[in-house]
Amino acid sequence: MCGIVGYTGHKKAKPILIEGLKRLEYRGYDSAGIALIGEDGLMVSKSVGKIKMLEEVLGDREYNSHHGIAHTRWATHGEPTETNAHPHTNNEHSIALVHNGIIENYRALREFLKRKGIQIQTQTDTEVLVHLIAMNYKDNLTEAVRDALTQVEGTYGIAVVSLEHPDMIIAARMGSPLVVGIGEGENFVASDVSAMLEHTNKVVYLDDGEIATVTPGSYEVTTIHNTHITPIIEEISWTLDEIEKEGYDHFMLKEIHEQPNTLRNAIRGRLKREEGIAYLDGLNLQYDELRSIKRIIITACGTSWHSALIGKYMIEEIARVSTEVEYASEFRYRSPIVEDNTVLFAISQSGETADTLAAMREARNRGATCLGLVNVVGSTIARETDGGVYLHAGPEIGVASTKAFTAQVMVLALVANLLGRMRNWSVQQGQEMIAAIEKIPEQIEQILATNDRIKEVARQYHKADNFLYLGRGINWPVALEGALKLKEISYIHAEGYPAAEMKHGPIALIDENMPVVVIALKDPVYDKVMSNIAEVRARRGRVVAIATEGDTEIEDKVNDVLYIPQTHRLLSPLLSVIPLQLLAYHIAVMRGRHVDQPRNLAKSVTVE
Repeated sequence: MCGIVGYTGHKKAKPILIEGLKRLEYRGYDSAGIALIGEDGLMVSKSVGKIKMLEEVLGDREYNSHHGIAHTRWATHGEPTETNAHPHTNNEHSIALVHNGIIENYRALREFLKRKGIQIQTQTDTEVLVHLIAMNYKDNLTEAVRDALTQVEGTYGIAVVSLEHPDMIIAARMGSPLVVGIGEGENFVASDVSAMLEHTNKVVYLDDGEIATVTPGSYEVTTIHNTHITPIIEEISWTLDEIEKEGYDHFMLKEIHEQPNTLRNAIRGRLKREEGIAYLDGLNLQYDELRSIKRIIITACGTSWHSALIGKYMIEEIARVSTEVEYASEFRYRSPIVEDNTVLFAISQSGETADTLAAMREARNRGATCLGLVNVVGSTIARETDGGVYLHAGPEIGVASTKAFTAQVMVLALVANLLGRMRNWSVQQGQEMIAAIEKIPEQIEQILATNDRIKEVARQYHKADNFLYLGRGINWPVALEGALKLKEISYIHAEGYPAAEMKHGPIALIDENMPVVVIALKDPVYDKVMSNIAEVRARRGRVVAIATEGDTEIEDKVNDVLYIPQTHRLLSPLLSVIPLQLLAYHIAVMRGRHVDQPRNLAKSVTVE
């Protein structure tokens, strides 16, 4: 959600900032703006809509500026208008600010500022910050930001520039990610490393309550209480090629096709074949500690919540440990029970999801051991947990998650295997699972090779306005995920249900205009699912089945079949989800949707 880019150095700032914003488009936004400081003073330009609209406002004029900040806004307070777009300035037009997050006490601060004679120009919560900084300014911009932030309640990632300090950016963070990029004779500030990766791979991640003072040749990090911090410089392993489309029409399609390799990365160096056990030293737990776990809580949001449900099935069946899956947004507000020897897994692609981070902190305060499953190295969840496992999925640009989802499921399979081998699973059982895990990437390649067939099926159903997705057992969460993908990128209403629950309501919706996608694999509940299919067909519903290769019996009982290879039953979600991802993608393209940046959605949800 929202994007921040800042630059100070020896190059022209405008092209660097605009290109940085384009690298952040995947995060979701509805307006954009830029502030440049140069010979002509402080120049601010804004626009509603995509960054190309901002480029049109800026035109071809060359700005002699080597210093500035830019922003993409995802509206929370106030409609997406040019006035409400960032950057915001003080009444004297000498200070400019961009902000990600929410200022919770902004109403009280607005009234306070109005009583001081300050004119409020926007509907946003952000504007109060720039006025507070201006009120507190006494020759030291860092101190003015620090004093202003002591009056603020809420979350923020901010970048501030001032005419009085034409080569300085002040950045501060509380609950919204912010990173400083270190160059030679130039430095950067951004909400995401992708905005600066073209220029540097050396970064400093700011922690909550930290303020960075950045100039072309230096950077200093202090706390909001003015304690000096010695920052740790980290090197980003991603390359620029990894955040390019590389010939694919959309990032989402590219990322769907990357899944064989991302899953190879997720398991590389983590499998002990002879012992039949996964090796996950990042958990920072000894074998006796793993055996002593009495209860597991997995907390997540959206797609990650679906992977968590699959993890629950795996862990409970393999390791026989009671496992609960919690919506992170609800967990900390319901006085959760955290007993002795409880472990909480926080799952988040970005490692910055606000609700998941808050749930993790609540669990820690109640005595749980907190572990993270995240994709972004150096993210807040990765830094604050007691241990965890990186997904190694690489940058995921498409808003609708695909490769991060399967990487999460794969890592959860490794966790389940490890816990099972520590408890009741035999070496042979572990070896069988690991052998199946090693085949998954190649099996996904086989499914991807059937893309033309999936596209043909999509063409038959792309005009439908409603879909129902059904699954049972460990593939019920896959039905949820398939429905979510279709909703996110095609704007078609779709619901996922346990197949047996269809009779308790959704069956009333079924007719010839309601396609039903059913995951019907050759597993212990196959006959039950076939009965559910018969119930749909009896009501003239059209059925698309995800079935196991070689199952010719199903062909006469459904309208269309998409086949996947046979695998270990508990790993089947890694395969059954692939045709659902492609089905959603092709339907969205056929309906003319903006696949990579669906409306109203953001890649990283950093506000509650």
